[in-house]
Amino acid sequence: MANITYVTSESVTEGHPDKICDQISDAILDNLYVQDPYSRVAVECLTTTGLVVVAGEITSRGYADVQGIARRALREIGYTNPQFGIDCEDAGVLVSIHGQSPDISQGVDKEGAGDQGMMYGFACNETPELMPLPIMLAHKLTMKLAEIRKRGIIPDLGPDGKSQVSVEYHDNVPKRLSAVVIAQQHLDKISEDELREEITDKVIKPVCGRWIDNETKIYINATGKFVIGGPEGDSGVTGRKIIADTYGGVGRHGGGAFSGKDPSKVDRSGAYAARYVAKNIVAAGLADRCEVQLSYAIGIAQPTSINIDTFGTNKIPEAKIVELAKKHFKLTPKWIIEHLNLRRPIYRKTAAYGHFGREDPDFTWEKTDMADILRQEAGLLKPLKAEAKVIY
Repeated sequence: MANITYVTSESVTEGHPDKICDQISDAILDNLYVQDPYSRVAVECLTTTGLVVVAGEITSRGYADVQGIARRALREIGYTNPQFGIDCEDAGVLVSIHGQSPDISQGVDKEGAGDQGMMYGFACNETPELMPLPIMLAHKLTMKLAEIRKRGIIPDLGPDGKSQVSVEYHDNVPKRLSAVVIAQQHLDKISEDELREEITDKVIKPVCGRWIDNETKIYINATGKFVIGGPEGDSGVTGRKIIADTYGGVGRHGGGAFSGKDPSKVDRSGAYAARYVAKNIVAAGLADRCEVQLSYAIGIAQPTSINIDTFGTNKIPEAKIVELAKKHFKLTPKWIIEHLNLRRPIYRKTAAYGHFGREDPDFTWEKTDMADILRQEAGLLKPLKAEAKVIY
């Protein structure tokens, strides 16, 4: 008898209020990195009906037109119609920014970590991206919602939306979807019945078709209406979707948000490095599942701890995996930034649809360039890449 378990993950579209804030925060970082790749940036954003507030600390030789950046981000997301709760032309944008504390700067100047904390990275061989299946399907659904909105395939849709999938596992192998949940903002011009039919046919079936059966529950705008959305329906804040940003609740999370922070902040760069290590370990065939925890002290370069958990799927002793990780991944903030080439304006596009599992050359933490070395030193004769158990 199979051991049956369930894992649920959610994603949100780029027009979700929290994601508006993440994208504005990272757009500011990118703008400054174009001008000065050594900018120190830690900016937060809040949005509510007709209003964007940006606050934080910036030390840079560049200058950011924060109002212009915020309005451009709103426009690119699709907030051009006041009926959707905010619009790029008329929204109020309030700014309160000052320089980074010299108490922090002196530690970062010595190549130490920009803050204390712990970060987690995760990888598994459930999917070709070496990510958990639930979060990959959830992201593909929200990306599909954005695509059909922007292309006008379904008319009268707003930028705000959410997805949620529940995957049924048999002995830790995904078998089917027990539930799919979609929330999609829209104008009153389109009826809920029409919207449900269109989203089922044009979003859910193309993305999840092979995982759906007659028992799968599908909920679309389950309250019966989703006209009031965006910042009018719910205020947004930078860093409030950290589980959707990472692994969808599979594995642990250190609690630090990513967006609006330059990579001297190990909340961001440390999490990217932990994913890089975990993914290479799985790609090398050293384990089927791997979680890497790093911890740092402010102003100190070396991690205060490195822990690796393979959940009993390791092919060699975990102590040996830790030894190989310490040997081949230096994991100081300076090494991470240089090795992953993080002083570039690449962050706005990380701020929606997840920071991991993305096939984009700018997402350098997704490379598996260390897998061959790890596998050779472990003495394993495995394929060049870990074979995914699930193809979708």
